[in-house]
Order: sequence, then C-alpha cells, then structure tokens
Amino acid sequence: MVNYNGALLAEDKAIFTHNNRALKYGDALFETVRYVNGTLFFWEDHYFRLMASMRILRMEIPMEFTLEFLEEEIKNTIKANAQENGAVRVRLTVFRNEGGLYTPSTNDVSYLIETSPMESPFYIIEEGDYEVELFKDYYVNKDMLSNLKSTNKILNVVAGVYAQENGYANCLLVNTDKKVVEAINGNLFSVKGKEIKTPPLSDGCLDGIIRKNLMKIIAGTEELDLVEASISPFELQKVDELFITNSIVGIQPISKYRKKKFDTKVATSLVGKLNAKARIG
Repeated sequence: MVNYNGALLAEDKAIFTHNNRALKYGDALFETVRYVNGTLFFWEDHYFRLMASMRILRMEIPMEFTLEFLEEEIKNTIKANAQENGAVRVRLTVFRNEGGLYTPSTNDVSYLIETSPMESPFYIIEEGDYEVELFKDYYVNKDMLSNLKSTNKILNVVAGVYAQENGYANCLLVNTDKKVVEAINGNLFSVKGKEIKTPPLSDGCLDGIIRKNLMKIIAGTEELDLVEASISPFELQKVDELFITNSIVGIQPISKYRKKKFDTKVATSLVGKLNAKARIG
C-alpha cells in the first residue's frame, strides 16, 4: 500500500497522469526516513528540512502539513503494510500539482508515502569491500539548489551507471572547483589522526540529516576535532579513513580508493553513538 494525499492505495494502482510535474520537470522534493518499532529516526530534522526546501522552491505549504500530521500519515502507511513492529525505509515525496510548463499554474502540492521493510533495526557497519572512484564527467554546482534533496538527481544517476559499469560500489562527486563534495547517495567524511573533515554546504553538498547529527556528535567528542572544509582529490589517498553517511545506512566506510586502503576504526566508534542519538531523537 502507498499513501497518496491521505488515501491508502494498492501499490500497483495508477495514481499519476502524464502531466505530473515530478515526471516532467523534476519539480519535487523527497525525504528518506528510517523507522524502527514506532520511532522515526531524526524526524524533526527531516520535517524542518522539507519545510525549508519547500519554501526555497516556492511551494505552497498546506496548513495541515504539521510535524504531527505527516508523522501520523507515515505511521498509518506503515500500519497498512503490517510493518509497524520492524525496521522500515520510508520515502515521503512532495511535488507541485499538475499545470503549466516550466512555469507552474499552481504552487499547491501533493504527497506520496512509500514504505519497504529493512533487515536491521540499528545502524551497523557493513563488512567487506567498498571501493570508490571519482566521477568527473559532470560537476555539482556550488549553490543552494545542490543542498536540497530534490528529485533532480540525473548527475547521481549517471554516476551510478558509471560505478556499475566499472565495478565500483560508489562514486565520489566533485564540484565546479574540482573539490570532492559527496558520494552518489550520501555525505562524505574523511579522518586523518584526530581530525574529521566534511565539505561545507557552500561547496554544493547535500544538507544531509546524518551529516548534521554526526557533526554534533563529533563536536562533542573530546578526542576528535571536527573541520568543515573543502576536500581536494589529492587528499583522498593521504587520509586514514573515508566514510559516507545517509539516513538509511547511517555510516558506510570506504575500504579502497585507487591504491589506498582505509581503516574503519573511527567509523565503527561513531556508529554506536549515532544509534544512541537516533533513539532519543
């Protein structure tokens, strides 16, 4: 079952027409949220990011779009799919309603909620090889639109195809200044000694929810120093660790980049703290 504007519908039911603006123009935003046994991890952060993003895209925010309303709609969808006692991946998509060409005829929106079961109720460090490569065919723009979790992800799609064709687990994306900004599906952190570095939003990376919360955890950990600064491609083979963060996986260590193999010690130490923070909100 999926939830379309509050109506629970069979997942194979036709919902959209050919005039859907998410299809035609990528005129949509989405949030991917982890749900475990009644709790939506970091839900407030997801909600406020969505509201801020809708304002940036000049979407009309419906009066009923409160924190509590959307949480209840998500939980209704999970219950309809008999998933309420497990771990669930939730995708909430908000898109401008049909009408107009590039310029919309309305700023009113609709929403769609999809859920799918997951195996682990906790963030865990996946063992095994996870090799990455730079994707340099196209570049991330250094602007606020790049910070948004919109459905305009063709760069990520092409990078994903490149990774698949060349046997990589993921690719690292670079911006127009040739700085490394993120992975295909998450934010990037590097570790060198005590220093943990992540690119600033001004470099064009996604304003990630796990990025935000992990930065707070690192800043509050005495033995680690957080630095928000650009990462050069030349740094990648000189650091001790590289890892990717997103709301579903949590922390994904990178095992290899070109000839360099990385440790996972700091990533492993942080995942426990991330789990603890996720459970208390």
